[in-house]
Amino acid sequence: MEIKTGLTGTASKYVTDSDTAVSVKSGTLKVLGTPVLAALMEEAAVNALAEYLPKEQTTVGGYIAVHHNAATLPGHRIEAKAEITGVENKKITFRITADDDKGPIGEAEHIRFIVDAEKFMDRVKNLSLIHISEPTRRVVIS
Repeated sequence: MEIKTGLTGTASKYVTDSDTAVSVKSGTLKVLGTPVLAALMEEAAVNALAEYLPKEQTTVGGYIAVHHNAATLPGHRIEAKAEITGVENKKITFRITADDDKGPIGEAEHIRFIVDAEKFMDRVKNLSLIHISEPTRRVVIS
């Protein structure tokens, strides 16, 4: 099957106390934390690709720009919907929207890259062994 623009994926969850900004240390209020929203958005993007990748391949996130526009309290259901807007070789671009039971709560632009899972992990492990004293490590996605 071919990865193409227009394909969609979703992810949803009920917000719990552990999902709040105060719990994930992204703020001081007991409302949905932006990092949790971003993770749900990435999950929706991963789900859009799941049935189209051979088992030896996966995707890694390369960029996400999240606009978190409304607060959600624990106990409410949130859902993210990702739509593929561009395919350029191994680079997949998404537009993602998120809603709770009251309406829109966020949107994002997201980029993922298709990689061979085993080769990618080997590169990461080798970098960790070689460059242990460097403050930053990079894996070039090719």
